[in-house]
Amino acid sequence: MNATDSPAPSFQLLPGAADSPVILHVPHSARAVPEDVRAGIVLDDDALRLELDHITDSHTAEIAAGAAGSATVAPWRFVNGLSRLVVDPERFPDEREEMRAVGMGAVYTRTTHREQLRPSAFDPAGLIADYFVPYARAVTEAVDARLDAVGRAVVIDVHSYPTEPLPYELHGDGPRPPICLGTDSFHTPPELLAAARKAFSGFGGTGLDSPFAGTYVPLRHYGKDRRVGALMIEIRRDVYMSEPGGPAGPGLDALAAALAELVDAVGASA
Repeated sequence: MNATDSPAPSFQLLPGAADSPVILHVPHSARAVPEDVRAGIVLDDDALRLELDHITDSHTAEIAAGAAGSATVAPWRFVNGLSRLVVDPERFPDEREEMRAVGMGAVYTRTTHREQLRPSAFDPAGLIADYFVPYARAVTEAVDARLDAVGRAVVIDVHSYPTEPLPYELHGDGPRPPICLGTDSFHTPPELLAAARKAFSGFGGTGLDSPFAGTYVPLRHYGKDRRVGALMIEIRRDVYMSEPGGPAGPGLDALAAALAELVDAVGASA
């Protein structure tokens, strides 16, 4: 496969209400790895299965779906259908991305335990062209569509993270609250942060930008357009599932309800 032989889209934009500004972005919930991509990974099947357990934000697509189903005004959902071991759509494919230092830039070369994932001579250009670029373009278009329709867009990332830090984490020595809210000084207004804190107040505490910080905003808008709001919701996995990659528990429904509350608060704000 090459840049001129692109695969079918591996992501979905699931429609919400025409007047909703909210896009629930779910980039890391899937485990699927196409066979041609699997061929470039050096792990055996058992090791790959374990790595997927650690790296996947399991059940976050279900949390987003539950929120969409119960929100008063249904949000839009942008859901990645492939594992982040194919490409990580929330990284930058250049040298500025600090996660490249641990082999986890836009195309991972190391595992969560800093072991080799791909050969040292692996060229990521094909994966960037086939998967990363179309994904980034589609998210940008989804944000533009919300701006055209309602004059604003709010991207809410839905993630999870392990109870205990993994070796790849660059800031794993900080607090690990039940709910971590990732923010951006330009794109996260105080009222959005306050609404999130209120919505998720029932889970034993929210924290700010630890162990993961920042938000996802398409580069076209990043740092330029204040009509685009953004917030990252990072859920500690013991709140709702068996770790590292086990089934969801009753916490899932409660989290979906909290996320729906946040969606409704955002949709109601001017």
